[in-house]
Amino acid sequence: MMDTNFYAAPVFCFGEILWDILPDGPQPGGAPLNVAYHLTKLNVPTVLISRIGKDQEGKQLEDLMDNWGIDKLLLQSDPVHATGRVLAKKAAGNEMAYEIMFPVAWDFIEVNSNAVANVKESEYFIYGSLAARNVISRNSLLELLDYGKFNVCDINLRPPFFEKELLEILLGKADLLKVNESEIEIVLEMLECDLKNEKEQIDFIKEKFNIHEVIVTKGEHGATYYTQNGIYHVAGIATKVCDTVGCGDSFLAAFIAYHFLKEQPESILKKAVAMGSLIAGKKGGCPQYELSEYKNFIKKQATI
Repeated sequence: MMDTNFYAAPVFCFGEILWDILPDGPQPGGAPLNVAYHLTKLNVPTVLISRIGKDQEGKQLEDLMDNWGIDKLLLQSDPVHATGRVLAKKAAGNEMAYEIMFPVAWDFIEVNSNAVANVKESEYFIYGSLAARNVISRNSLLELLDYGKFNVCDINLRPPFFEKELLEILLGKADLLKVNESEIEIVLEMLECDLKNEKEQIDFIKEKFNIHEVIVTKGEHGATYYTQNGIYHVAGIATKVCDTVGCGDSFLAAFIAYHFLKEQPESILKKAVAMGSLIAGKKGGCPQYELSEYKNFIKKQATI
């Protein structure tokens, strides 16, 4: 029988778990939870390292994780701080604006030997900058990053919760970086780099931080994937957008799932773009769908 304190899943996601308070009601969210949700949908066992409050909101998130099959091995309970909440509203261009409550339970994620042992055996360790906004979770993240075999940084910049020194540390730990176009501009401005060509910008970031792979997401215009051996671009898929909450997270989940299966770069990117497009047509970051729906969506794109 498997040791209940040792899971050795392929993927571990570190960071925020919370409720997105949307204009039409609350939805479960937080980038790490969203990524874990979609990876689980794709049959890639995933563990979430996070922290909830001892409150009704935390209990509801626990129940959802049970229903979705996301392992709670490293989900912590905080006796003092409340479960995370984010006030979200639509902004220009189908984007979302967020007011992130602070401090909350996921700002106080702790590390123990159990977490270290599991992360050491995992294939991917996924993290972002937001989870490092408070010193407790930041120190835990930095400790675990030293044990990750393949660290995936979804930079996820949310003003005002980042600064140059922290970003440099987090980028320096990454093997793969996921970033959108506006985040590239912020990073380059912080680094006092005025390169205008995207390839030159990415080459600069890769060289400065010794990052092997970079994904640049471009919303409705698809994404570009920079590897050590080539550059791949996949155009966006026309979709009737419901909201864009969690689209980037679903993209990353599909990307990691097929990266884990060692598919060819262009195939990985196509399937990731398809997932992001599919989820854009649904409500919230963790909408209900069947794996068969996603696979049929991919097949449909191949015939267009």
